[in-house]
Amino acid sequence: MEKKSFGTCTIEAPCKINLHLAIGKRRNDGFHSIESIFATLAFSDTLRLEFTGFDGETRLFTNWETQAEEIPDEKNLIVRAISLFREQTGIKKGLIVRLDKRIPLGSGLGGGSSDAAAALLALNLLSGKALSMQGMREMALVLGSDVPFFLTGGTAFVSGRGETVEPVKSPGRFWVVLVKPPFKSDTAAAYGLLDRFRKQGVIEEKEAIPRETLLCSLQGDSEKWPFFNDFLPVFCREQSASAAAYRGILGSLRGSGASFAGLSGSGSCCFGVFGTKDAAEKASERLRPGGSQKERNNVISTFFLAQRADPVLE
Repeated sequence: MEKKSFGTCTIEAPCKINLHLAIGKRRNDGFHSIESIFATLAFSDTLRLEFTGFDGETRLFTNWETQAEEIPDEKNLIVRAISLFREQTGIKKGLIVRLDKRIPLGSGLGGGSSDAAAALLALNLLSGKALSMQGMREMALVLGSDVPFFLTGGTAFVSGRGETVEPVKSPGRFWVVLVKPPFKSDTAAAYGLLDRFRKQGVIEEKEAIPRETLLCSLQGDSEKWPFFNDFLPVFCREQSASAAAYRGILGSLRGSGASFAGLSGSGSCCFGVFGTKDAAEKASERLRPGGSQKERNNVISTFFLAQRADPVLE
């Protein structure tokens, strides 16, 4: 029996950090295998979806709280998620989407992937079709490797190309300071650089840390976390302004009291882990420089989410 259909849904789309990111060799399908610990944070975009207008029509309005950028529809993951959902379900109702965009693009925080997952979750409720979670995961993986994780959020051990998501206990007692430098990182270019450096013998593939060791460490002292990000030594090998920026940010985070500091995804956002809210906020103040918006780092103090927030129907 079809469930009641609602008209409007509001949903948060949280960002994530990769506490650990080990990247394997390129697979036959063109993707790389990964082993990673993903964790969502209480820093998010907000989507509001409303059934209205002409059948088959989708209108997206974006309120940019970061630097505004024009994204063509064929690359916009929200638009692609809606189109895919329509294909799979036959839903034709007109749709208006309002997006409050806070998560910076090209930061490695998964903002686009989280927005896509949020759109799928909201549409699933709005339509009354109640697709299975397995059906949602299959759609999510078509949209991108990180999208399946964002259907549930929280903290998870993620492997394969991103399709295997194993929820684990969140390190919720810690606070996180995000530092996004004034430049973006291109994921495809980052993978290409990693492959080239490995082929040339400049960078060697690190020995994998056993899953059990990773998950046990996650619940322990953050100063003893063995986590790493395979992209970081690649970026820091370059003689460039961005390499110097990464080294400077990570050094500043550690110098400000972070018990662990790392890079999220393929960059460009770095993060530091702190034991208390007060320590994180003091570090944020020290790390927040002056200068113009285009030249300064974007610094945000936040915390881990145990799970993603449920969408709100109206």
